[in-house]
Amino acid sequence: MMIERELPPATDFIREAINEDLRSGRFDHVHTRFPPEPNGYLHIGHAKAFTIDFGIARDYGGKCNLRFDDTNPVKEDVEYVESIKEDIRWLGFDWEDREYYASDYFEQLYQFAVKLIKKGLAYVDHLSAEEIRQYRGTLTEPGKESPYRNRSVEENLELFERMRRGEFPDGACVLRAKIDMASGNMNLRDPVMYRIIHEPPHHRTGKTWCIYPMYDFAHGQCDSIEGITHSLCSLEYEDHRPLYEWFLMQLEIYESRQIEFARLNLSYTVLSKRKLVRLVKEGYVRGWDDPRMRTLSGLRRRGYTPEAILDFINRVGVAKTDSIVDIALLEHCIREDLNRRALRKMAVLRPLKVVIDNYPDDLVEEMEAINNPEDLNAGTRKVPFSKVLYIEQDDFRADPPPKYYRLAPGREVRFRYAYFIKCVDYVTDEAGNVVELHCTYDPATRGGDAPDGRKVKSTIHWVSAAHAIPAEVRLYDRLFNKPAPDEVDDESQDFIANINPDSLETLYPCYLDPSLAAAGVGERFQFERLGYFCVDKDSTPDRLVFNRTVSLKDTWAKIAGTEGAL
Repeated sequence: MMIERELPPATDFIREAINEDLRSGRFDHVHTRFPPEPNGYLHIGHAKAFTIDFGIARDYGGKCNLRFDDTNPVKEDVEYVESIKEDIRWLGFDWEDREYYASDYFEQLYQFAVKLIKKGLAYVDHLSAEEIRQYRGTLTEPGKESPYRNRSVEENLELFERMRRGEFPDGACVLRAKIDMASGNMNLRDPVMYRIIHEPPHHRTGKTWCIYPMYDFAHGQCDSIEGITHSLCSLEYEDHRPLYEWFLMQLEIYESRQIEFARLNLSYTVLSKRKLVRLVKEGYVRGWDDPRMRTLSGLRRRGYTPEAILDFINRVGVAKTDSIVDIALLEHCIREDLNRRALRKMAVLRPLKVVIDNYPDDLVEEMEAINNPEDLNAGTRKVPFSKVLYIEQDDFRADPPPKYYRLAPGREVRFRYAYFIKCVDYVTDEAGNVVELHCTYDPATRGGDAPDGRKVKSTIHWVSAAHAIPAEVRLYDRLFNKPAPDEVDDESQDFIANINPDSLETLYPCYLDPSLAAAGVGERFQFERLGYFCVDKDSTPDRLVFNRTVSLKDTWAKIAGTEGAL
């Protein structure tokens, strides 16, 4: 039935195809699915995929299923199932009551395989995995038929039933589709449909099954069972589409339509699940939610917001060809979002003690500080000011270089929200390191302006030593040194060789605005002049831990030719 209602605008080639399907009557509704494998945590590339799946269903008033492709018990775990659901919900999507598993359909998939055997289109093969690879041929040479390819239907049915009963060990035999060993598409050269896996037990079906369908066989048939209209896949499945369609046609079941789009590739990042598993298992990172990982749980722990991630995905768009997106764009999106919403606080990460010699010993003043200049409704806060303060070590130079306008001997600067402060002396340790400054303040400049109209060239932040709270701060940088981590200098190396040894720097004690004492896990703030930071789950009542989400410097704004309001 052709659709006569007004359709959403075709903002990309997928929506163009869907609109055409609806106009032509191929489908009269839209039903998509997101089919993750529960063998790892979702990363930002998956976020792009399920944003497309759920977003298209939403735009067309349709439905989107969540279906776990749990066809390989060797790599699967309930932990991954739960993390996947948490991440999808975190980005604001809901599959309602449509949570499915490929394992829900194991019996039906088995019967589909039996149907193909009966039609003479599938056979049990006793070649080893290595022999199957050898017989498959190459891109320039046709494959060779297995000596078991022409078994009778009856023999294949018996052998397949014995496979199901567990009579063969792992690797003894497989079920293959009987298509064309000379096909120019390698995926059509009698692909494996089922393999034997006795251990470990399946996380849902236990030991009920010891044969499991391959993804290429399970994928399209699960789509068909669920009535999926549009099966949206990443571009590497384009060559698999003829096989997807062959199975549906030969089984004579509901035919979903597969459409491929370019996957997300990000500079300075690996998104291969195999590589992510290696980073975790070999201890290069501290788990799947390590803030250096581009998993959604890692990004969440680092302080990224759902809004920033969705903005990034929207900016990247939907394309037909693969490309690499500059990670600076992702960083720009989180800066823009947090610039609007994050409360400002003062924090000193590498403290240098400042004594204001002419300030009364027992006086404590409360300075009024702006919570967020981008949000007037955020109001102001009181910040204690006293005789002994901390500033950043980088905000003082005993011998300042040209164009250095911060604190130096004899120089006056503004302490943010407070007074003009002038350095009159400094103290060094035995190694010559500056450990303490002695300064004076001008009481007439409270609030940051001089009645006589004199100007200063720099404003620096500070905290009161008596009131600041100590905390641990983790400064995260990119996990890899090269934009393309797989580019190595030596053939014996792999992406591990490009890991950045300085991707994490831990600082303690840092001194923070006392109002941060009540900050909860996941709360995000701008530490003025330093960057955006998030309270980490490792925090305890006695020791707050903050992760740096991103610095204030916006390289993407420069690339794009504009500067963000930071």
